[in-house]
Amino acid sequence: MGAVARNWTRNSIAPADWTVSLPDAAVGELLAVRDEMRRAPVPTFVLDPNDFALDACRATMDEVRRRTQDGPMFAVLDRLPLPELTREEAIGVYWLMSSLLARPVAQKLNGQMFFDVMDTGAKLKPGSGIRPTVTNVDLRFHNDNSYNRTPPDYVCLLCLHPAKEGGVSQVMSVATVHKALEARHPELMPRLYRPFWYDRHAEHHAGEPTTYAAPIFERGADGTILARLALGEIHAGYALRGERPDNETAAALAAVQSVFDEPDLHVELAFAPGQIQYVNNRATGHARTEFVDFPEPERKRHLVRLWLRNEGKRGYCG
Repeated sequence: MGAVARNWTRNSIAPADWTVSLPDAAVGELLAVRDEMRRAPVPTFVLDPNDFALDACRATMDEVRRRTQDGPMFAVLDRLPLPELTREEAIGVYWLMSSLLARPVAQKLNGQMFFDVMDTGAKLKPGSGIRPTVTNVDLRFHNDNSYNRTPPDYVCLLCLHPAKEGGVSQVMSVATVHKALEARHPELMPRLYRPFWYDRHAEHHAGEPTTYAAPIFERGADGTILARLALGEIHAGYALRGERPDNETAAALAAVQSVFDEPDLHVELAFAPGQIQYVNNRATGHARTEFVDFPEPERKRHLVRLWLRNEGKRGYCG
């Protein structure tokens, strides 16, 4: 398989570029882990890959790392043997596999490590702390935790149950977004490198600001383009402050949205049970279409999210 350019489009990438199959040897290792967990259970958070024989799993996750660092910047691991696992066991081996990529970190100020991505019936409102991930609404392209000083390096999603209709995952390259904006709106690029106000989703201590200032684009130490794509949080951030974006700011946000609206610039992934999506958080924008659930509670669309980051501390504030 040849190298994939970071500024890929729908026509320049194929499923083989992002799919990493879980080989039989790795499945066997995970089932051996399952047997050990049944024999001597411990809390999921203390499961350590170094305590198990996981050579095939390590090789598999090395390939996931290559795709998320040097390839399309995302990968789909296909797939955990869910019929052979209880839900708790599936989450345990998911934790172990992801820990081979990077260190799991807290996703909320209270230290929550796992996040259930499913519709709770909640409604969005600026400053409420309700995240779009607990609704069934269309999620536009974003990078997770753009409104915090320490966004995760990786966002991981294990599919336990897909939706009845919709809920299609979408991925777009940050390099592609940046290239399109440079070509079409060069006069707005300086604004995109200056701070915007983001709604912090109430993930802050009492007395701290409800908004966070950061640019949409910045350059990493190696010169790569990093993003904080979260237009909904930016609009909510200005609303929380009682401010209206000035003309240049509004034009910059509209330009980014116009790129998001182009279907030829992203790919769509239909989640299957047991698949795990790994995205390089600052190098890809990810989205989800609106969905309809099955009527039975046990068949509701249910993804389990992990955030991974090797830098800083493991707490939400890093």
